[in-house]
Amino acid sequence: MELNFTHDEEQFRQKVRKFLEENVPKSGLSTGREMPETTERLAKAKAWQRKLYDAGYVALSWPKEYGGQALDPVKQSIVNDEMVRARAPYLLGGSGLGMLGPTLISWGNEEQKRRFLPKILTAEEIWCQGYSEPGSGSDLASLRTRAEIVGDEFVVNGQKVWTSGAQYADWMFCLVRTDPEAPKHRGISYILIDMKSPGITVRPLVQMTGDRGFNEVFFDNVRVPRKNLVAKLNEGWIVANATLFHERNMLGASTGSEQRLGRLLALARTTNRNGRPLTEDPVFRQRLADLEIRVEALRYHSMRQLTDQIQARNPGIEAMINKLVGTELNHDLSIAAMEVMGDYSMLSRDDQHALDHGYWAYEWMFSLGLVIGGGTSHIQKNIIAERGLKMPKSR
Repeated sequence: MELNFTHDEEQFRQKVRKFLEENVPKSGLSTGREMPETTERLAKAKAWQRKLYDAGYVALSWPKEYGGQALDPVKQSIVNDEMVRARAPYLLGGSGLGMLGPTLISWGNEEQKRRFLPKILTAEEIWCQGYSEPGSGSDLASLRTRAEIVGDEFVVNGQKVWTSGAQYADWMFCLVRTDPEAPKHRGISYILIDMKSPGITVRPLVQMTGDRGFNEVFFDNVRVPRKNLVAKLNEGWIVANATLFHERNMLGASTGSEQRLGRLLALARTTNRNGRPLTEDPVFRQRLADLEIRVEALRYHSMRQLTDQIQARNPGIEAMINKLVGTELNHDLSIAAMEVMGDYSMLSRDDQHALDHGYWAYEWMFSLGLVIGGGTSHIQKNIIAERGLKMPKSR
């Protein structure tokens, strides 16, 4: 593995860094994970993604015919690194960019690619994910939302839950049961649903962070054109797993862990205990070293994945490892920060005495959810053991 960037890549990095220094919004958008709660913030988030796209820094490796630049994935990796370094706001269109877009490139037909991919890039259309249901979270294949074929349409009835961003999403990529007689992993189809369709009701679920970006979504005789079917009828489970691969990579991205480690180190340097900064305390310093080693290991694992992408190798179970290690690491980083702050860790973001703008209390709660979301840690370990290490299934 080549661990150094070429001269051209370093020049590109400096160009991206300069752009971000001059253009990252100073206010009005959060650099944390919280979703925009007002129409004004939603518009600003869309404008920020559009600005990045116009500058040539969104989905650089996507094919040119769908709005990308067909560049090698190293350039996108550099952009991601510099976004973290600049504490740039998260991209509102992350579900489209990181999950649906790559899935459509692999599985969508030509009409779907030309219709949807360009508007994902520019944030003209925001996507949400319709997977989990009450009773069908970890056992996703047991989902019961039905889609019956009536002429040239699917008629969808059922419920989805934990649908992030559904309150402002334009579209949903959704799993529905189209053959109730088939075994549960079969008879599922992957369809694209316009969220403005009659019969859709979105109800917010308030998380422990206080955010209302989690939702229940109800479908009452919602009509969806059959042309919005991705791949083949009743074979959506294969497509769904492709999306889950991209989701797990996104949830466990090493760049986010590097950012949080840097923020933890800054907090520890400015927090005194027994008359000296915590970074000089031998016990806590060892803990910081252990966390940094884990962050570095995840970074090198991500670089190995980048090498696989460049050489067009099958990525195997690396995304599962990313998700398992990355989400648990992020939670451990937040636990360490909470302990650094002591009693101040209980203050919310809107309290004037909250340290680091209340970032860590929010991050601690949010990161706990991600250990569960996208497949729990226990499920990830089972998949890694069974598919990666070829171990027998547990009884």
